[in-house]
Amino acid sequence: MTIGELLLLAVGLSMDAFAVSVCKGLATPHSSAKASALCGVWFGGFQGLMPLIGFFLGSLFAEAISSVDHWVACGLLAIIGLNMLKEARECSDCQESDGDLSVKTMFILAVATSIDALAVGISLAMAGNVSILMAVILIGCCTCILSAIGVQVGSAFGNRFEKKAQIAGGIILILLGIKILLEHLGVLA
Repeated sequence: MTIGELLLLAVGLSMDAFAVSVCKGLATPHSSAKASALCGVWFGGFQGLMPLIGFFLGSLFAEAISSVDHWVACGLLAIIGLNMLKEARECSDCQESDGDLSVKTMFILAVATSIDALAVGISLAMAGNVSILMAVILIGCCTCILSAIGVQVGSAFGNRFEKKAQIAGGIILILLGIKILLEHLGVLA
């Protein structure tokens, strides 16, 4: 994958964390830099860690399923993307969120928003030709920055952007999955 593709992947993965950060901003109308930084570090850290774990898990069994790895990668990304589209349609995150920034709450939210990144890490192991270090850095940094911004957006503008962000993220992940499949099938060079 190219840097541009990894950056698109990073943006797509960060949309869940961005949406939750917007909700945090909604719950704390006068959000501080500390709240933005906390959300950024928690979400960025876990979004960076999970693909690394997934990559190593995927590498363990990638050889056994090498004949169908592109189908698995495409399927995982499509499922994650479709789930994000479904969540955007239901869009109930903000009603369940509050301004609590405790370690327990942030840990649970960080894990919940980064589970899809674990599956993407597995997909990256099967896609081949991926610098996992570059992917982890881009995913973690992108999520950190967008989450910090999300808190401020939520505080300033309300929930106007939450649904659109999730839709964009879902579409990006689905398209990347299709691209991986088409490259392995020889349709795209």
